[in-house]
Amino acid sequence: MSDQANITRLAKDGKEIVLVGTAHVSHQSVDLVTQVIEQEKPDTVCVELCQSRYQSITRSNEWQETDLFKAIRQKKAFLLLSNFFLAYFQKKIGQRVGITPGQEILAAIQAAAAVGAEIHLVDRDVRTTLLRAWRAMGLWMKFKLLGQLLTSLGELEEIDEQEIEKMKQEDVLGGMLAELGQSFPTIARVLIDERDQYLAHLIRTAPGEKIVAVVGAGHVPGIKKYWQQPIEMEQLNQVPPPRRIAGLLKWGLPMLIVAIVLAGFYQAGQAAGTDMLKWWIIANASLAAIGAAAALAHPLTVVSAALAAPITSLNPMIAAGWVSGLVEAFLGKPRVKDFENLTEDIGSVRGFWKNKITKILLVTVFTNVGSAVGTFVAIPLMLKALG
Repeated sequence: MSDQANITRLAKDGKEIVLVGTAHVSHQSVDLVTQVIEQEKPDTVCVELCQSRYQSITRSNEWQETDLFKAIRQKKAFLLLSNFFLAYFQKKIGQRVGITPGQEILAAIQAAAAVGAEIHLVDRDVRTTLLRAWRAMGLWMKFKLLGQLLTSLGELEEIDEQEIEKMKQEDVLGGMLAELGQSFPTIARVLIDERDQYLAHLIRTAPGEKIVAVVGAGHVPGIKKYWQQPIEMEQLNQVPPPRRIAGLLKWGLPMLIVAIVLAGFYQAGQAAGTDMLKWWIIANASLAAIGAAAALAHPLTVVSAALAAPITSLNPMIAAGWVSGLVEAFLGKPRVKDFENLTEDIGSVRGFWKNKITKILLVTVFTNVGSAVGTFVAIPLMLKALG
């Protein structure tokens, strides 16, 4: 397919917009972006980045400013780890074709500077996008997505550059997105449909009379679809609160556990009540410890996970993963080398466990998962003791 097939010309309120659809790990896309900007000499170049991603792609020391303690305290360990996994997938594909992910964006930024064009960021904040997707999914959908991601790890080795270039074709990519929409309709809506609207609005309202917009090829059909439609930007920027069921479980589950134990002491006697406490401690402590160990945590971190889980599972304001994550960060403080090697380490699954930054996040998340599973395992064991 010719490069012209990846160029779409639009107009809005007297502005001329040249929309360039790219594959984010493609040599041809890098060349195409540079060529279009040099030929068009636009007033503004729009790029598919938010402010945080723009800083990470243009500032080499961005990872050194990551506040892991803050991320753990604010319950953002999973969000940050998810961001690293997304970077991993792009980096892995990039390694297969010999190109750095996002290089076409860097090419756009450099070409814009060469022709004196203004850079305009047109994507929604990645944290808002991930939170909207995560909060919109049910528990089963989250586990299904995790399984799909793990399955995809091996498939990355089979992708070559020819297949990457095919992704720039609307029919091929459209089919991929349609398949995603069938398997994960909520994710497709947030990651694709909502961002299509967001990109369309910010591109058409960008400053300047002549604009070149560099976006992923998969967004081009959606941008064209919403080009003339009114878009509620305030709604797209909102982060929905946790689901009501999540709030009920957060407070109701600890109350239920306490009620079961009290009922055990009151109805079945001290021996039964003691057995229920024993099962509660064993299930929570052992599974939280297994979670921490699966992340290859320090032995003392594993112990801290086991000690914290039975207590934190009854306190909605504290998570076992917070404790183990902070202990792991204290015992194995990340060094400058870990920050410098982060982008390289996330290029392999082994690197996630090797690098101290991602390892701390893995410890936090895996401990929380283990503790949560331990809670649900403990309930039937406690009820059995009550009977």
